[in-house]
Amino acid sequence: MATMVQALRMALHYGEENLGVKNIFGEDVGPPLGGVFTATQGLKTTWNTPLDERGIIGAAMGLAFAGSRCVAEIQFADYIFNTIDLLKLAGNQCWATNGMWNMPMTVMTPVGSGIRGSIYHSHSFDATMTHIPGWKIVMPSTPADAYGLMISCLKDENPTMFLIPKALTRMRGEEVLPGEPDEKTLKSMIDAPLGDRSQWKSQWPNIGEHEIPLSQAKICRSGDHVTVVSYGRTMPLVNQAADALAQEGISVETIDLRTLWPYDWNAIVASIKKTGRVLYVNEDTEVTNFGEHLIRRTVDELFYELEARPKLLAGAFTPGVGLADVLEMASVPQLGSITESIRELAHERA
Repeated sequence: MATMVQALRMALHYGEENLGVKNIFGEDVGPPLGGVFTATQGLKTTWNTPLDERGIIGAAMGLAFAGSRCVAEIQFADYIFNTIDLLKLAGNQCWATNGMWNMPMTVMTPVGSGIRGSIYHSHSFDATMTHIPGWKIVMPSTPADAYGLMISCLKDENPTMFLIPKALTRMRGEEVLPGEPDEKTLKSMIDAPLGDRSQWKSQWPNIGEHEIPLSQAKICRSGDHVTVVSYGRTMPLVNQAADALAQEGISVETIDLRTLWPYDWNAIVASIKKTGRVLYVNEDTEVTNFGEHLIRRTVDELFYELEARPKLLAGAFTPGVGLADVLEMASVPQLGSITESIRELAHERA
């Protein structure tokens, strides 16, 4: 089964061949590297840019304004913060022109902890990005979802932000994409060899259009006692915690949000009405966290459905993530803290 980065690569290839994607660009995105995480390896429309994040976003906006569907990569989300004003401009174009002008551009960037990237390569971006109207924002937790969400982003007529949980880029999924060959064959077809790659060309499998509609969450585990809503790196940990707690008689319903905006509120509502308890989990810093918005809406609209306080488990409010293993582990939710938070909530009474 494909890894997440292989799934992204195949989705981008599908976009080149079928969806009119003409430019995929960013720092080291073109040959020979194909991106730091190899997400653009072997693609035919890739090219390298200078080390200039504002230039990358500006170029994407210009291409999209001209009607050229494009994908821009910011090598790490840590370096996207100096483009906020441009992201706001890109997000308001359709609204400002009353629908007369579209911007069919996708920006993808690796986010979060998990690779011991320390203070310059571990930042999250979901809270900041959800403060910018006009964008559709996704973060997958499985390779199959990464493929399907990327296809939907590439089809969209307005800006989409694809947040890649870098800790999961090498993770293999449990779902096989339609037409996907076995693991060894896929690797030989689309993974460039080490050493000289000057003569290497990818051989793409015939993957079908596995599309996941934006704003559609996924129920990963069905349960009756607690609802847990998450996405990205923390989602597999939430599912592991739910499986472990089932042995204690605690029935946990887990929801993979997948799309942060527009998010699937109906799925959250239906689950909370069933369980009466909800925990939101992500690894961005806890102050002005996206989960805080979800808690506010939960209280506003579902107060009388709740049997306990809605809770948030998020990253520590620190300027960065430490390099040492113990510092990184303490900075963001881990399996132990997630399990304990669910257990406590399951036994809490309002």
